[in-house]
Amino acid sequence: MNTQMKLKKIALAVSSAIMVGISLPSIAAEDEAIEEVVAVGTRLQGSAAAVIEERKNQAFVADIMGAEQLARTGDSDAASALRRVTGLTLVDGKFVYVRGLGERYSSARLNGASVPSPDLTRNVVPLDIFPSSIIQSLAVQKAYSPSMPAAFGGGNIDIRTKSVPSEFSAGIEVGVGMNSSSDEGYTYSRPNAGQPDALHSAVLRYKGDFSLSGIVDRDGIKSTETQNRAEQAGAINKALVLSLPRDLKVTKESLDPNYDIKANIGNSFDEEYFGGTVGFMLAGSYDSDWSFSERKTAVTDDDPSEGCTTSLATTEDARNNCYITVKDSKVTTENERLSGVFNLGYKLDQHSVSYSKIYLEDNEDEVNLSVLQSPNGSTVRTIAGTGQAQRSHRFNYEERTLDVDQFIGQHTLLDYWGIGADWQYTESKAETRIPTNIDYKFIDTFENGIYENSIVTGDDNRAVYSYTDMVDNVKSYGGNVTLPLSFDSVEVTLKAGYDFLDRARVYNTSSFAINNETGISIPVNSDENNILGMTSYLTDTFVNDNDFFLSFNEPTAPSADDYIAAQKIDAGYFEFDAFFNNTWRVSGGLRYEDFKQVTIGTSSLIFDKITQGIYYSEETIKEGTVNLDDVFSSLALTYLAENNYQVRFSYGETVVRPDLRELVAVAYFDPLTDIKTFGTPGLKSSDLKNYDARFEYYMDNGDNFSVGAFYKDIANPIETVLRVGDEDYSASFVNGIEGEVYGIETEWLFDLSSLVSGTFTSGNITLSDSEVSIDPAFAGNLTNPTKRMTGHSKYVVNLQMGFDSADGQHSGSVVYNVFGERILASGIGGRDDAFEQPFHSLDLVYTWYPDFNSKVKFKVKNLLDEEQEVTQSDLIVRQKEVGTSLSVSYSYEF
Repeated sequence: MNTQMKLKKIALAVSSAIMVGISLPSIAAEDEAIEEVVAVGTRLQGSAAAVIEERKNQAFVADIMGAEQLARTGDSDAASALRRVTGLTLVDGKFVYVRGLGERYSSARLNGASVPSPDLTRNVVPLDIFPSSIIQSLAVQKAYSPSMPAAFGGGNIDIRTKSVPSEFSAGIEVGVGMNSSSDEGYTYSRPNAGQPDALHSAVLRYKGDFSLSGIVDRDGIKSTETQNRAEQAGAINKALVLSLPRDLKVTKESLDPNYDIKANIGNSFDEEYFGGTVGFMLAGSYDSDWSFSERKTAVTDDDPSEGCTTSLATTEDARNNCYITVKDSKVTTENERLSGVFNLGYKLDQHSVSYSKIYLEDNEDEVNLSVLQSPNGSTVRTIAGTGQAQRSHRFNYEERTLDVDQFIGQHTLLDYWGIGADWQYTESKAETRIPTNIDYKFIDTFENGIYENSIVTGDDNRAVYSYTDMVDNVKSYGGNVTLPLSFDSVEVTLKAGYDFLDRARVYNTSSFAINNETGISIPVNSDENNILGMTSYLTDTFVNDNDFFLSFNEPTAPSADDYIAAQKIDAGYFEFDAFFNNTWRVSGGLRYEDFKQVTIGTSSLIFDKITQGIYYSEETIKEGTVNLDDVFSSLALTYLAENNYQVRFSYGETVVRPDLRELVAVAYFDPLTDIKTFGTPGLKSSDLKNYDARFEYYMDNGDNFSVGAFYKDIANPIETVLRVGDEDYSASFVNGIEGEVYGIETEWLFDLSSLVSGTFTSGNITLSDSEVSIDPAFAGNLTNPTKRMTGHSKYVVNLQMGFDSADGQHSGSVVYNVFGERILASGIGGRDDAFEQPFHSLDLVYTWYPDFNSKVKFKVKNLLDEEQEVTQSDLIVRQKEVGTSLSVSYSYEF
């Protein structure tokens, strides 16, 4: 954790003014002149000092990161900032792994409230959706306390947003940047209308059956003198094809630079009627980023021959290749992020009430151009060997929003034994909409490695249009009452509280395929210069002149691609915190939690009671239901020494439950792995026993050091298991018998001014190991039934070297992060586990303060220009170019 603070010129000015103000009376009296005023400031000022003090005073092991640390490291969102915390690693820029445990073992709250996830695949909120500009601090509690939800594995993350300021404040910031690998990319004219109304009506009218016979039967079509029944039905089907957007030409062009703008304003006013204070804060931001990357995806052969090659440059390479398939992709992504926060607060004596409106929007538009070669696939296609390859052009636009309304109150009743009460009521809604998801497939032919033409084969799924909508509503409320008691040598705080969560999610997806029912291959391009525009071949004339028909790709009962889910948690808890002679601190308590969850796979093809009975049968509902109530205990012991150190011990019992969609056999593409993943009905929850020990040392100048150890015993751990198909992997979930994770972690902050003025170092290192065993009866042909846990890294390292100039005009940091290799998914059929390889991240942040109000920041990310890689059996099966990004921003505070 970084607690280094810059010495701002405004701080020098204020300190000097105070010093001068104190000295004025003596000057007047003694007529003396002051030759020099020296203001001495500590780098642990403001929020940095506050978060260090908060961490020190926590009853349970926790790490805190404040707004100043976020500014120091230059991280733009909560996810990237949290990878600086001890034992935390970042996955796909969205999810945090705590102590080497996957994202399912961490949970996130917003100002102490549960909020829904706009991610289609997980209950966990993707943390990249929270911009750092709205964050006051991030708290990561690693030892369980009864006031936390029982769904606690590696840790609980609380995102605390900025609140009403005590005085007028306003600011604006503008920034611009670029990525070294993203000067050029591929763009297209995106259709925004979503699923055509004609298709929605046709699904209802024809009950999902768009076949010619189905249309004839439903419409009662009769032959005429000019057209037979099939021709009339074909015209109706082709009209549905023509209702789809089909003019999707790709263009290669220079990408716009990345840019962002942020602004905030707030103030507080005294009101005379009650004598209280009213305040408000309004903040907003807009961020636009373009990126381009080259990627490789491969499936290893089940038994690669000795000396096999990973190249496909020659005919011999194709014959003796290590892979079943190899896909090379060029991916262009545009991200637009919009955030708005409005806070309104009122404070009267020891009472305060506030309302917050938080709106976050994250839109992603992606163009994926890929070429797939199959040296050992079920259909052998290689450019060097057979002169063929499969081409895919995919367009995907996703809109994600999170809308939160939150009321928070805090009260202290000084006339009634100092009883304190706090409460929150939060209603939030997450929505994900994918109005554009279009995938075109072609076969390219080559002669001596030179492109000749492209065809669409005479079979199905030549173009697939998919539309997805997900709505997740959460109502969360709760409150606490605290009673402080004081005796001769004992101080005790008793706390009792209640938590309630009510959640409902509806997920719908529809897929329509354009099939070439001529049974023959049709050329669609013969000019290499027109490859990018090939996806516009489905013109009105082409569709009418060929047998290209539309089908509704909805699975039939009992298979499902939609689901509905609900979750309800009622929890009550009691907690105590006792100090004995200011030397020993004992904290703990009990939490009772009644947990109910149900997930049911469903379909758009439910048109009769028989089909309805299949999807909503008693057996199906039971398989997707979790109904548990339990008591979870926690106990922490802290020894408080007089000379600035303390020693902590804690124990907690918690649970990790399956995600909503993991309990239903609905297929989805996991954005972390890009692997098609299926849920597993009947998946069990994992029970955990958590043990922690930690030594913390705090020096008077703000330097600090800590070292800790942890152990977790896990029953029924949930693991991801790979399957192998003809062209790519798929994955599912299985419960292990037992698992464990253990390790040590250390953290430090030291001033190095004695060596070089204004410098300091901070960082943390975590070393750990894990093991999980899976019953062979449920493991199928799993290669390693006993292995490390999915997502676990044996080490995590964060290092930072910082500098603050004596005049307060300059500050800088060099920040390094790396994690050890971690299992992405378990291998089967003799294949090894798939490991995500270490990623060495080296970033540079420099800030210049030209005057009291202005700040110029320069950032360089991924200085080492590392690439992300996943290997299996020492062969690369995933590779992604990241690039080095540069940005500069200017901010002004009024």
